[in-house]
Amino acid sequence: MKRFFVLISFLFIIQASNAQLFSKEKVTYDANQGRGSTDNRLLRWGYFLGINSYDFNFDYKEDLRDIYVKKSPGFSVGLIGNLRINSFIDLRFEPGLLITTRELYYSQTHFTGTSFKSSDLIREVKSTYVHLPLLVKISTKRVNNFKPFIVGGFSTALNLSSNEDNPEDNSNGQFRTKKSSLFYELGFGIDLYLYNFKFTPSIRGLFGIGDELVRDKDPNSPWTSNVASMKTRGLFINFTFQ
Repeated sequence: MKRFFVLISFLFIIQASNAQLFSKEKVTYDANQGRGSTDNRLLRWGYFLGINSYDFNFDYKEDLRDIYVKKSPGFSVGLIGNLRINSFIDLRFEPGLLITTRELYYSQTHFTGTSFKSSDLIREVKSTYVHLPLLVKISTKRVNNFKPFIVGGFSTALNLSSNEDNPEDNSNGQFRTKKSSLFYELGFGIDLYLYNFKFTPSIRGLFGIGDELVRDKDPNSPWTSNVASMKTRGLFINFTFQ
């Protein structure tokens, strides 16, 4: 995966140089068969590739040692639908598939008075999200071949790897999370105008709104009893092509 994104970055640098992004020559972004820049179209389409890093934010009932979350880089891919409101505001729908893995490490303090094995201190949380964000993009005026912007909005996600309905819980090694979640998102990026398409790198943060933890049957479970809420946090680095 890392080699893939290095290759993408390398190709982008070559193309950007040819397009003279850093010169005063203004590239006419025209992928609309000579009918003018697609920036002026009411609807535009594209796709994105990216990497993601997901985390959990825990709130606790008692002051025990925090649950450590080990993050792993994930992969993102999806489509873009862009509705032009005016020259500076766009409404965007970016359905995508996001794959990520997190590992939770528990302190032995959570198991005081309870017998446990070393494997009980670790829980792996694999997630495959169908991610559905609705975003507002606010751009500055285009300067040569650059157009910075900020973006924000709300999203929902369906976790295809969720085991919410699994009758087994952590006592059988099953850490359970809810199937669907709500988030708000904030980010920024820059549109880069090339000869044949528009390339957009962006960074966006994702923040969970509701509790996503499914509690164990045992109200005194060392895995879930001390957790007041568990909410997802995420960071996206996306590369968009339009």
